[in-house]
Amino acid sequence: MAKRPKPVPQMTEAQFAARFPEGDNEACLRYLVARRWPDGVHCPRCGNPDVNDASGYKPFHWQCVKCSEAGPYRFSALVGTIFENTKKPLRDWYRVAHLMFSSKKGMSALQIQRMLGFGSYETAHSMCHKIRAALIAPETKLGGIVEVDETWIGGKDHNRHWNKRHHGKGGGAGTGKTPIIGAVERQGNVIARVLDHVTKHNVEKFVREAVSNKVSLLATDEHQVYWGLKEYPRESVKHRNEQYVVGAVHTNTIEGFWSIFKRGVVGTFHKMSAKYMPLYVAEFQFRYNNRFNPDMFGTAIAGC
Repeated sequence: MAKRPKPVPQMTEAQFAARFPEGDNEACLRYLVARRWPDGVHCPRCGNPDVNDASGYKPFHWQCVKCSEAGPYRFSALVGTIFENTKKPLRDWYRVAHLMFSSKKGMSALQIQRMLGFGSYETAHSMCHKIRAALIAPETKLGGIVEVDETWIGGKDHNRHWNKRHHGKGGGAGTGKTPIIGAVERQGNVIARVLDHVTKHNVEKFVREAVSNKVSLLATDEHQVYWGLKEYPRESVKHRNEQYVVGAVHTNTIEGFWSIFKRGVVGTFHKMSAKYMPLYVAEFQFRYNNRFNPDMFGTAIAGC
């Protein structure tokens, strides 16, 4: 059996405090510029790399003379980021991101509000969701051996108030839960999406968008929604017959991702609304795909 890879340590609380001292907004801006423009500052509007330093007008400002006929376009390091026009100090945003990504199962907005002393829960809630939205980026199609599986997220129907119950039998749509589908490359990345319904059309569309047709193996369970994927070398395991591994065919890797996600739901967030479910999925996908990245925080800030 292959050894389980050791977790990659992330930036500690002491390292964060040393890198971003309290009240030092300039250190935060320098870090943002270095992460956002590692090859040098360029205009966020037209991409022109030949910009003029406008720090005499205001620190961390530049001027582009090519993208505006009406006159020079002046921009700051915050333009085009989730930090633009924010009333919160940049260090507070960094602190929220650090807390979110230093925990394997995430951190709730309520806990962040308590730890950072924000005046309202809505402030922490909004900041967390804006950071999650910034994590959504174009993905590369998965290859090699890929596992695909779906799961359902939500509370048990019998725990709901009587007038909110769905009275469905078994699991799935009848219980009012939210369906999520995911594909994972063995030893690689995961791609997950929230579905409105688990239908043959929706599942096939997801697989064809997320998985290369040159994979060596597509492993699924016996669900009939996968039967139309004839262009893939698909093999399945029959969970109903208590069959979980047949040689290289299994869905244990993607089920491991679902396990991490569900532990986050139960242990950290307690509940997730269907409205914001795609943002939570994006957060856990980002964390999983950067599990070997020692600078997960820096990667997140670069995408903000």
